[in-house]
Amino acid sequence: MTRILIAEDEERISRFIEKGLRAAGYVPTVVADGVTAVDYASSGEFDLLLLDIGLPRLDGYAVLAALRRGQVGIPVIFLTARGSSSDTVAALEGGADDYIVKPFHFEELVARIKARIRKSDTGDVLAGSVMRYGHLELNLLTHSVSVDGRMVELSAREFALVEMFLLHPGQVLSRQQLLSHVWGYDFDGTSNVVDVYVRQLRMKLGAERILTTRGAGYRLS
Repeated sequence: MTRILIAEDEERISRFIEKGLRAAGYVPTVVADGVTAVDYASSGEFDLLLLDIGLPRLDGYAVLAALRRGQVGIPVIFLTARGSSSDTVAALEGGADDYIVKPFHFEELVARIKARIRKSDTGDVLAGSVMRYGHLELNLLTHSVSVDGRMVELSAREFALVEMFLLHPGQVLSRQQLLSHVWGYDFDGTSNVVDVYVRQLRMKLGAERILTTRGAGYRLS
């Protein structure tokens, strides 16, 4: 069984994550401060750490730094309300494997956990930084995207959409799933913003790379 450590001091959020992960077949353990998180994560008993930044005693950045200094290689996914690019870059450059901004879609969290566990098991050196599908490559560290070896400039929203497609290659994603991931739960579900951004991505990446499944959504081809 995959054991996941949740370092989160907001009880409402930790209970939600714990319950969802248990239902998904994982064995979750919750800690509420940074010092305990370092202690538990260093024990070798856990397969992945979900880490909040705003923890008492030691914040998430300090927890991550302590783990990496101690050569603890546990995969770390930040879960935080801080969504600025500087926070994301600081986390990834500090040794985090992924970064998810609250609020998030629980299906997305599970998909990212599966991806990190799978890549950790296969010993993929690029697990925490590069995602590839065919000739499309996304670098989480530099926030860059290339197609057929050609660098493509994307906005933050476009980058997040590409990342979502790469997390589910070949899978049809509904507009609501994409809205939840990129714009958050509170965004107007009747908006055509997803269609607008998909059109922009097709212009930049190639029209054949994102296909429409009528009445269902979009998929990466």
